[in-house]
Amino acid sequence: MNYWGYHLILDCGAGDVAKVTDADHIRSFAKELVKRIDMVAYGEPQVIHFGQGDLGGLTLIQLIETSNITAHFIDHNGDFYMDVFSCKSYDTKTVIDTVEEFFAPKTMRVSYLTRQA
Repeated sequence: MNYWGYHLILDCGAGDVAKVTDADHIRSFAKELVKRIDMVAYGEPQVIHFGQGDLGGLTLIQLIETSNITAHFIDHNGDFYMDVFSCKSYDTKTVIDTVEEFFAPKTMRVSYLTRQA
């Protein structure tokens, strides 16, 4: 069956705090992930700091020609939450391996959805 979209959701705990709080590292990650899953970036990755205290952290938005990659990184504990959504299929293991390489989370909960109206 052909689906409209493929949606990987990663809930990652206790990533390397130095890396999840480094905007340049996150930008590099986004560019590398786009290459590794054979997507085409639409513009540069946007990395912006939102919130404060326990809610503060960097947010990544990388538009791709077939949808987007988003992530929210928490400053104080290294947790982060990532979504890769695309109408073009991609290798979820490559995404997971790249996340582990760049951020070294101690835990990861993986959810995967196929989307079809």
